[in-house]
Amino acid sequence: MNNHRKKILITGGAGFIGSHVVRLFVEKYPDYHIYNLDALTYAGNLENLKDVEDRPNYSFIKGDINNETFINTIFKESRFDGIIHLAAESHVDRSITDPLAFVRTNVLGTMNLLNAFKNTWDNNYKNKLFYHISTDEVYGSLGESGLFTETTSYNPNSPYSASKASSDHFVRAYGETYRLPYIISNCSNNYGPNQFPEKLIPLFINNILNKKPLPLYGDGNYTRDWLFVLDHAIAIDLIFHKGKLKDTYNIGGFNEWKNIDLVKLLCQQMDKKINREKGSSEKLITYVKDRPGHDLRYAIDASKINKELGWEPSVTFEEGLSKTIDWYLSNENWLKNVTSGDYQKYYLKQYS
Repeated sequence: MNNHRKKILITGGAGFIGSHVVRLFVEKYPDYHIYNLDALTYAGNLENLKDVEDRPNYSFIKGDINNETFINTIFKESRFDGIIHLAAESHVDRSITDPLAFVRTNVLGTMNLLNAFKNTWDNNYKNKLFYHISTDEVYGSLGESGLFTETTSYNPNSPYSASKASSDHFVRAYGETYRLPYIISNCSNNYGPNQFPEKLIPLFINNILNKKPLPLYGDGNYTRDWLFVLDHAIAIDLIFHKGKLKDTYNIGGFNEWKNIDLVKLLCQQMDKKINREKGSSEKLITYVKDRPGHDLRYAIDASKINKELGWEPSVTFEEGLSKTIDWYLSNENWLKNVTSGDYQKYYLKQYS
């Protein structure tokens, strides 16, 4: 382990986006040691990383970023050269029910990491980086036109987006006050393999398989920019290695879809892939009461990362959605384990 050139801590590495980033870094950078820190709450699933768990340049650390003493201890022991901070509470509906949980993890947890990183290196920051992953939701809601850019003013409308906006501000403040080297990226809605089925696409895939209603908020005309998770992982890799310090990058999929149009496309692809009568899945669409503070439209201008780092999405939404459905259909045991809660036993089996 001591022969590895860099020690990289990825927080939330057992989660949806985090697991894809961990896998990419473990496989692409054998001279790095990748530490995956995750509390293994409901969305953290070590089954996502079975294929790399025995690699010599990978270590899993079970722990909570809210535990200040624990965070300080692991930083003293391992002196991480870089942090890719993905750990977060991220579901808007949950933030409406329990906003303080989002403050604790997204704000105070981020503060614990910032303080530990600052205290570990004490202004000797050469070749060090704190990379903070955020969301386009901090910018608020767009009308029918316009795009979020890196200079768009923050205007969060949910407890989730407010907590992420706060953490973004603290990261920038530590950069200015303590000269801490940071980069922030704000991404659009991610989709793809391994996503916990509380989010729209995996939830609806699972519901279609089980012939359950597809609950759609309001009139279904809310618009989102969809980013394939593997493309996001590649963007994170580029930003981590080539991004400018004290800068922000917006990552979007150039894929704006109204929810109702997305769901109809999903239904069409599912009917074809599982050999159901054409139009049968659409009959499951059920309009439900809108949630409070629901933002009308998100759309990202990702031209900066394209021009500066050469990144662009590798798939269209139709292609990415097809790949996503194929993954869930090929991994129905994973889906059953997640929906039943059995996936949480994996840690005890492998690590106890």
